[in-house]
Amino acid sequence: MIKFGTGGWRAVIAEDFTKANLRLLTAGLCRLMDKEGHAGEELCVGYDRRFLSKESAHWIAEVLTGYGYRVLMVNRSSPTPLLMYLVKTRGDSYGMMVTASHNPAIYNGVKIFTAGGRDADLTVTAKIEAEIAAADPEKIPSVPYEEALERGLVREDNPANDYIDSILALIDQEAIKKARLRVALDPMYGVSQTCLRTILMTCRCDVEVIHDRHDTLFGGKLPAPNAATLIPLSNFVLDNHCDLGVATDGDADRLGVIDERGGFIHPNTLLVLLYYYLVKYRGWQGPCVRNNSTTHLLDRVAEGLGQRCYEVPVGFKYVSAKMAETDAIIGGESSGGMAVRGHISGKDGIYAAALLAEMLAVTGKSISALYREITDRYGELCYREADFRMTAERKAQLQKSLFKELLLPDFGDVDRVDRRDGVKCWLADGSWVICRFSGTEPLLRMAAEAESGERAEALIAKWRALLSL
Repeated sequence: MIKFGTGGWRAVIAEDFTKANLRLLTAGLCRLMDKEGHAGEELCVGYDRRFLSKESAHWIAEVLTGYGYRVLMVNRSSPTPLLMYLVKTRGDSYGMMVTASHNPAIYNGVKIFTAGGRDADLTVTAKIEAEIAAADPEKIPSVPYEEALERGLVREDNPANDYIDSILALIDQEAIKKARLRVALDPMYGVSQTCLRTILMTCRCDVEVIHDRHDTLFGGKLPAPNAATLIPLSNFVLDNHCDLGVATDGDADRLGVIDERGGFIHPNTLLVLLYYYLVKYRGWQGPCVRNNSTTHLLDRVAEGLGQRCYEVPVGFKYVSAKMAETDAIIGGESSGGMAVRGHISGKDGIYAAALLAEMLAVTGKSISALYREITDRYGELCYREADFRMTAERKAQLQKSLFKELLLPDFGDVDRVDRRDGVKCWLADGSWVICRFSGTEPLLRMAAEAESGERAEALIAKWRALLSL
């Protein structure tokens, strides 16, 4: 039952996310590390604020120490980017984070990082799955957590200061201080508050925080920063005359933004804004990377700036790998995750938020004004998306239709079709549409982009009609 998706392993608590399965997953990783010659090494383990996250991290540590590994346990709930930073800077072979990121509260999961602080790719996760299948659940060694702590096999620490300082060193603190920005922060009951608030206040921003208490149910909402979940933040920005509203998902690797007018800034727009800022105002040179469901306006901007945009499948491991290959400036996804050259190799909503504050300070322009500067030069595209919940049976039916029978709506003049990650169609008028299964939730996702919202919606409607959704 342990199968890794695009963002680690995630499962419903008490259904598949159980102590027994956590022990199996950890045993699989230990067996792989043994074969790779990492015996006796120390691994970083962290956890977020979800139900059972801390306990799960301790269960993981018990198995790691049982196999002879040592553990650095981050001893308070922490952002996923902090764990990636630790794995990278410590030179660790692997690291583990207990989180289900932006999934609903009934989920939990585990993300595994490899050398350099990267998300484990398909090759690594396939090897772990094979070792899990070969492990005997009755013969998994372990050391009780308190005993491991007493014996020095586990050491607890809070290395957040190093991570915070690394971000402060990458941004223009003086410019932000002079701008005296008023920022509203919504950690969505997650783990970004301490790090992001410290960074912004060090830069003399006036910071107001909402939804900062520990709530494993995330206030009854999905801990994903989107237009629907950020209505309270939007109202707060307007009521308190803030320059900016920022929100992070449950483990702080994704960012959501509210502009000075209370409007939600789609992650597509944010990615375009930051890339444009880094090239136009910071003077950086280099390409950018996006997944196959993210705006093609990024391609236009890159071309206009004399650069190139690369497309990869969904899953940030693909984004980070292509960034490393091409020395890209920025890489991102329409779901709100992005990475910037010179920092960690994975998504970091905290660094992205700090860079956004710098962008406002250095340009002296509001988000809406800067985006108008971009669209006046490169035009504007209309992006639409839709999600449909799937049962296992329905998913199997649609997979057969899409990938064996090669079912396709009548879109008219189609330039090309790509089925490497879902079904993406490029049309003769420059629009595109994609239909793909989520790698983290039981969902069928669709996205389309065109010169008009009506055209994008019509493309999605054609898929819905064909698949009876």
